[in-house]
This record gives sequence, structure tokens and C-alpha cells, in this order.
Amino acid sequence: MMANTYSQIYIQTVFAVEGRLSLIRPEFKEDLYKYITGIVKNQGQKLISINGMSDHVHILIGLRPALALADLVREIKADSTNFINKNKWIRGRFNWQEGYGAFSYGHSQLDTIIRYIQGQEKHHRRRSFKDEYLAWLKKYEIPFEDKYVFKFIE
Repeated sequence: MMANTYSQIYIQTVFAVEGRLSLIRPEFKEDLYKYITGIVKNQGQKLISINGMSDHVHILIGLRPALALADLVREIKADSTNFINKNKWIRGRFNWQEGYGAFSYGHSQLDTIIRYIQGQEKHHRRRSFKDEYLAWLKKYEIPFEDKYVFKFIE
């Protein structure tokens, strides 16, 4: 009998609409989030929480170590881009910006981060996405160069 692999990995990913345009309209959010949930489940992962604003998305994932996070995010972005374009939710072509943020959490932090993700609309009345994202990078001591962070609309 062989030992099994047991893990507990919680990752919040954050990524933005190309050009930081406000293209995720409220009437499409629920369908988009359901679709992204299906992508995550089809990859054998667990979507714990998802929400965002018209220009970016936060996703909290219970990640199994058999799949690299980069591969999962690439699938989410590619498949959801195709879904949005197929449904013609915007004029022209929809794309996500290159790159993403990824932040890890322990089990005891889940309630707090879930509340944070679910409270995006309220949270962004007080703080811009740029301020939020740069604060995450600083909080987690992630070195970055301004020119490689998302293109922010000032």
C-alpha cells in the first residue's frame, strides 16, 4: 500500500480586463462567474469564491498540487475569453491583460478573504483597483517593477 498525497493550498488570483476597460457588465457577471467555476471544476480544482468589478476578477481556489497555477489561470483566461466573445457581450474583441496576481492563504484566513472577495463592490467605493493591487504586492513583499504591473487607467 502506497501513501497518498494530502494538501491544503488556497490561492487568490486576481486579473484584469485588457486595457483595464470596464467590460464586465453587471448583467453578465453571474453567467461569467458560473462559467469560470465550471472551468476550475473541469480542471479538478475547487473554486471557493469569485467576484470582481467591471474591470477585474478575484478568484479564491483550493488548488491541488497536480496542476500548476499558471496552467489553471491560462485555461481560465483563455476559455472565459472565448465564452465572452462567442456570446458577443461586447463590441469588438474581449481579452484579459497579460499576467495575474496570486496570493496564498492558510485555512484560518479563509473567512476573511471570502468576505473580502464578496465585498468587492463596497470595497471599491473607497479604493481603486490600482491601490488595492499595489497594496497586495507590498503586503506580501512581492518585488515588482511598475512597468510590468497591469496597465492602469489613471
